[in-house]
Amino acid sequence: YEAVTQAIRVTVEPACSSERSDEAAGQFVWTYTVTIFNESDAQVQVMTRHWRITDDQGRVQEVRGPGVVGQQPIIPAGDNFRYTSACPLKTSSGFMAGSYRRGGENGRAFDVDIPAFSLDSPHMRRVVN
Repeated sequence: YEAVTQAIRVTVEPACSSERSDEAAGQFVWTYTVTIFNESDAQVQVMTRHWRITDDQGRVQEVRGPGVVGQQPIIPAGDNFRYTSACPLKTSSGFMAGSYRRGGENGRAFDVDIPAFSLDSPHMRRVVN
């Protein structure tokens, strides 16, 4: 999954965390690894995050906060920042999407898209209509 906003490329690699999930208790956990590539000519800083997490019942949870994984990383021009986090759901599938608010050397802030990505348990049977 990939999105590019004004020379900032964000990729996401989700994975079901079977060892942290408990299907009988209705607790499903996914990890996701995000890489933020700064393809611009100036350093940028990840100031805030905003996630929209939707489960397979259509329930939406929004998460907002400073930075990512307890940091507000500064990413030099031509470099990247990579982190892994997790998301619990009460259903066996869903999806996530969001944005980062980034600041730059010129003081101009804007939102960077995080691509929508699927959270699907590999243990659930799927039926294609």
